[in-house]
Amino acid sequence: MFTERFLKGKRGVDLEPAERVRLEAAIAEIQTLEPRKIVVRAGEHLQYSTLLLEGIMSRYIDDRNGLRQLVAIHVPGDFLDLHGFPLKVLDHDVATMTAVTVALVPHAELAAIMDEMPQLTRKLWHATLIDGAIHRAWLFRLGRLDAVGRVAHFLCEINARLVSAGLSDGHRFALGLTQADLAEICGLTNVHVNRVLRHLREERLCVFRSSLVEITEPEKLAARGQFNPAYLYIDTPSPFFPPSQARSPP
Repeated sequence: MFTERFLKGKRGVDLEPAERVRLEAAIAEIQTLEPRKIVVRAGEHLQYSTLLLEGIMSRYIDDRNGLRQLVAIHVPGDFLDLHGFPLKVLDHDVATMTAVTVALVPHAELAAIMDEMPQLTRKLWHATLIDGAIHRAWLFRLGRLDAVGRVAHFLCEINARLVSAGLSDGHRFALGLTQADLAEICGLTNVHVNRVLRHLREERLCVFRSSLVEITEPEKLAARGQFNPAYLYIDTPSPFFPPSQARSPP
């Protein structure tokens, strides 16, 4: 089923069978796209939103010199541009990081869902609120953490999100990103990221090699990155904190 991973593990939210059937019926097209391909440009008028089924995609903004700052990374199950439905245009570009498979849902279908299924509409809204929570965590990471903390925090976050999607066992996962990508995510230079990864490896916290990540000490890595998974609103057990230590959002 195309929507199997959508909202999976999110706190208090799950798709009912009828909602899953309706959402899948709304899909107009399934596309397979190559890596490093721009899918949406800022300012383009949008007529559909994109549900990511396989692979990794990003949202980013270029500065006046054409240098890119990644502002979001999306994993399978993410409805990555739902906010484009009411806004009609995005203020940033969307691109593939790896080869991806996406489902395109026309905005006309989303409008029909709003009329037909208010409970499903609230669940779609929930997904956009999680995106906002992740964005705030990214601001914290860039504004308050040192280089090692930034990389540690990001690797913990992406691991938790992939655990929720069934794509990580909490310790090992495939991550089709380069060190240059990691540098853009964390606001660092490629050289600095290389030093950070060496430090994490020497401290026996994490190894990132050939697009594979192995987190040997999840709780210690989380502590180094000041990572608490509460902002992800995931019900599934966290690989970082036992339930008694995870702070629940109000």
